[in-house]
Amino acid sequence: MKTLYDFTIKNIKNQDWNLESLKGKVVLIVNVASKCGFTKQYAGLEELYKNYKDKDFEIIGVPCNQFGGQEPGTEEEIENFCTLTWSVTFPLAAKQDVNGDHESPLYAWLKDSQSGLLGMKRIKWNFEKFLIDKEGKVVNRYSSLTEPKAIAADIEKLL
Repeated sequence: MKTLYDFTIKNIKNQDWNLESLKGKVVLIVNVASKCGFTKQYAGLEELYKNYKDKDFEIIGVPCNQFGGQEPGTEEEIENFCTLTWSVTFPLAAKQDVNGDHESPLYAWLKDSQSGLLGMKRIKWNFEKFLIDKEGKVVNRYSSLTEPKAIAADIEKLL
């Protein structure tokens, strides 16, 4: 059975990022977009990151342009937007598809590990979140409507 540590993705600088480097950490993976009604969740995600990053917690923001074309920029534009507008310090991945014929292997695994409402496998919209334990297994999935602060208690239990 696969775990998070079996994947290598591209980071926002388009360099390989072997996720085995996250072994022993609790990880929150979020598909993000710069021009979405949920974009304000960057502030809550950054707050979570600041509160827990020194306690073996990591967030990975995964830009995706599959929902209403709400992440049209280049990786450099995305990184600048996140840093300058939202003061994001957690790591970002390169843009990925989270559904469909070209979905990333990471997202195929995330969705197989934890289906959504009514067993739905596909990602419904931007800012869906997956919580992964220290063994690299998905333990929960949260909809776009779930504010980051609402996940804090679940993160604390895993830390």
